[in-house]
Amino acid sequence: MGKLTDLLQLACERGHELGLPYTGALTPEEAYKVWQLAPGAKLVDVRTRAEWDWVGRIPGAVEIEWISYPENRPNSHFLAQLTQQTDRESLLMFICRSGVRSHQAAALVSQATSRDCYNVLEGFEGDKDASGQRGRIGGWRHAGLPWHN
Repeated sequence: MGKLTDLLQLACERGHELGLPYTGALTPEEAYKVWQLAPGAKLVDVRTRAEWDWVGRIPGAVEIEWISYPENRPNSHFLAQLTQQTDRESLLMFICRSGVRSHQAAALVSQATSRDCYNVLEGFEGDKDASGQRGRIGGWRHAGLPWHN
């Protein structure tokens, strides 16, 4: 499955099955393919500056904190920053560490702007393994998709 329409249809069906308040949900691999195939698509990384600096960055992603670091407060300028850094027509995919903050961001942006928003399931680091560590089960990095320190 590599065609853009097929990927987006699958994401929409998954979103409907999960009862998501936004357009759909993509696996990291699907999100990467959509990012390559959809003109103007944006991957919005909503992790904190500390996570970008210490855990890793996705080249070309739009970086906007959902929760401000180190204050640990919601970023009250999130929507304004997103508007400044993306085109109104852009398909938006949101990613965070594990998919929770990006789910919240996709829901807010979808409600506030009526834009097509997708959450990247598993996030950058994936779920915790049996010993409580991330990065070994699922996620963007584990899938071998582009990232750097």
